[in-house]
Amino acid sequence: MDRKTSVTIHDIARELKISASTVSRALNDNPRISKSTKDKIKSLALKLGYQPNTIASNLRTQKTHTIGIVVPLINRHFFSTFISGVEDVAFEAGYNVIISQSKDLLQKEKQIVHSMFSNRVDGLITSLSMQTSDFGHFQMFADKNIPLIFFDRIAPQLNANKIIVDDFACGYKATQHLIDQGYQRIAHLAGPTVLNTYHDRMEGYKSALKKNQMPIENELIICNRLTRMDGQQAIKQLLDLKNPPDAVFCGNDTSALSMIVYLKSQGIRIPEDFGIVGFSNEPFSEVVTPSISTLKQPAQEMGQKAAELIINEIENKALPRTYQTITMPTELIIRASSSRKPTEMPL
Repeated sequence: MDRKTSVTIHDIARELKISASTVSRALNDNPRISKSTKDKIKSLALKLGYQPNTIASNLRTQKTHTIGIVVPLINRHFFSTFISGVEDVAFEAGYNVIISQSKDLLQKEKQIVHSMFSNRVDGLITSLSMQTSDFGHFQMFADKNIPLIFFDRIAPQLNANKIIVDDFACGYKATQHLIDQGYQRIAHLAGPTVLNTYHDRMEGYKSALKKNQMPIENELIICNRLTRMDGQQAIKQLLDLKNPPDAVFCGNDTSALSMIVYLKSQGIRIPEDFGIVGFSNEPFSEVVTPSISTLKQPAQEMGQKAAELIINEIENKALPRTYQTITMPTELIIRASSSRKPTEMPL
């Protein structure tokens, strides 16, 4: 046999004097083929350097066994942990995962989504960019009956499975905690409120203020992209107010950290003079000084659930589809940045 040409199942069949269909079934672990025959065929395939023609196979089955994931930023702990959860389940089910990041840019998100569609992923799991306010680029997946799952930052208008946390409750818990610690004038740094996550956290923040008969003041609410620079600019703006706040609930830990760095540079004590709560429980939030109080999302479990849902949709595309929104639990982690009052020790 000329080893310079691609080895086919017909070459394997000819050497073993069996049918090509038997070779094909054996290489695909068909239960109709005995283990001894499978082992013999796979051994020869390996020896000859056989490589399956996945393109042809995909055309026959109309499946690529590939799941696309689009996240805003891969280097954020929440998103990287979510991806890990997806991969755990997908790998066990025989699916590959293609990962890309939008960098929180709508135009890049659109390009990635169109590329995923063109490359015939079997399903798409995505969290929206900060700039996304229209969702037309996802409609082609729905039109072609390709499973689509949103997580964290979702598109409420589209028919798709969604996995979220209760952002309203998170905003409420964070703000109520600051109130319980004795802070009197609490600000909120939010992301773009066109996105469900930041809108709902803000509403939770407002609800806690209302419940405690504290005024909602627009000058204490700032919306931006929550980068380190944004956090620093926001705290400078807040401290320049005629009546500045004494605490902030931040939309993420990155902006919370930049605020802490600036406050310390100005000689403002944390938490004695100023309290801060972040969001997402980034790894650095536990090790910086002071450590950052934050809201923890179950990212790994959210990823696993997303993979389970989308694989179930892929495997059962012919069945009538129903959609659900799954809300996962969160935890308020109280650390030094907001803890004025000592925690009572159990007797």
